[in-house]
Amino acid sequence: MHLRRTLLVATLSLGTLAASAQMGAPASAAAPSGPVDPVKSLDSAVTSLEKLWTGAASAMPADKYSFAPSAAIFVPAQATKYEGVRTYAQIVTHTIQANYRYFSLVGGIKPDVDVAAIGKLTTKDDILKALADTFTFAHKAVANVTVANAFDAVQGRPGSNQTRVTAFAGAIAHGEDEYGQAVEYLRMNAIIPPASAPREP
Repeated sequence: MHLRRTLLVATLSLGTLAASAQMGAPASAAAPSGPVDPVKSLDSAVTSLEKLWTGAASAMPADKYSFAPSAAIFVPAQATKYEGVRTYAQIVTHTIQANYRYFSLVGGIKPDVDVAAIGKLTTKDDILKALADTFTFAHKAVANVTVANAFDAVQGRPGSNQTRVTAFAGAIAHGEDEYGQAVEYLRMNAIIPPASAPREP
């Protein structure tokens, strides 16, 4: 079920990106054709996710990294179930750890950091450094994907038919899912996520 959802998200995302590109292209522009270098395509997606997360993680003040929503921020009559939810720091560190797990499958390489220890980080500076490092690792990992090995089997969840590209789809889907939660935390603190900030016309 998880793999099916991941593939659906990836397919819909690619379709949306293609449609957006066509809508924004000049009428005289020729539609792209032919094979695309997997590294360029995957690396571009990693860069997009990196920009979202770097902006969101940088925007939250250091003293708010311990923030987690609670019943106190809602009106008394509002039903809430926020016991045990992650702090902002935990959302970011969880994403960093997941990036290492997913992209190690994508690239067939092992992280050179203690991934478990990342979950214990609490300060903004330490977490921003770990975030930058995980995207450096992600770029390195996708550089190993080729047309020949993109659909090679990799060790995923027990019983899953995981390939490099489905692991990549999982990485992007998970990263954007967690980013959506980070955005909610920013909004609760009256902070506009940089990616959503008004643009000059």
